[in-house]
Amino acid sequence: MAIHVCMGATLMCSFGVAPSSLVVLPKNNTMTSYVPAANIMDNIPMVNILPFGMCTSLANPTVASATTAAMGVLTPMPCIPVIPAPWVPGSPTVMLGNMPALNNTSKLMCAYAGVIQITVPGQTTEMIA
Repeated sequence: MAIHVCMGATLMCSFGVAPSSLVVLPKNNTMTSYVPAANIMDNIPMVNILPFGMCTSLANPTVASATTAAMGVLTPMPCIPVIPAPWVPGSPTVMLGNMPALNNTSKLMCAYAGVIQITVPGQTTEMIA
């Protein structure tokens, strides 16, 4: 069984240099461990998904241009997540606001080739299938 994810969960991007926190707005009126519970649509950059410090992906145009200017030496640039799709797969059996609830095994893809994963779900008492 997976753990339900909520506000304050810790996230990490495969190309980020620092962890980030998940921000869940209380729009679904559902709480888990006294904080807002997340669903797969809590994926909006700079609202739900905050930056991961610096980005090291060459698929990011700012990193690619800075690396080119530095004669090929990888030059990280500030992270600005670009999220084209919701979290996958979510919980197939638990619906939250007419969308699958977010569990700690879900992943989120950044358009710059990063894979965002949940390292700490924000709470540890509520399990979902």
